[in-house]
Amino acid sequence: MTYLLKDLASTTVAVIEPEATAQTVAQVMRRDHVGALVVVDALNENKPLGIVTDRDLVIELMAEGLDPGIFTAGDIMSVNLVLASPEMDAMQAIERMRTHCVRRLVLVDADGQLAGIVTLEDLLQFLSAELGGLAGALSGAKDRETAERA
Repeated sequence: MTYLLKDLASTTVAVIEPEATAQTVAQVMRRDHVGALVVVDALNENKPLGIVTDRDLVIELMAEGLDPGIFTAGDIMSVNLVLASPEMDAMQAIERMRTHCVRRLVLVDADGQLAGIVTLEDLLQFLSAELGGLAGALSGAKDRETAERA
């Protein structure tokens, strides 16, 4: 069975505009309990421009001793977004994450509009459930064989 990202991803995406201060970025991450915000166009909040992560805050600002009240999401965001379609197969998404060394894929529709986000955690939950099902099948096969031979 094929599992599509639209079935695994969150369609509620925490977003921020590029002009928001890094301090605001951190506050929104804390409020929404997320480790990344999709940076969106101020005029079209469905158009992703980049992504800013908690690691960006730490590595780009805190480790350098820079003032988070001066720098903006646009200053520290990654602009090389790794995008995916909601119709992409989960296994293809895993391969894309591995190839690009990212923990999140931003989902966009055919018009390039923000459609969701899928995280490494989302895919790990999916894989764990699949592996659990496989382990259950293996155990069931052993029980079936034991019953047939009795």
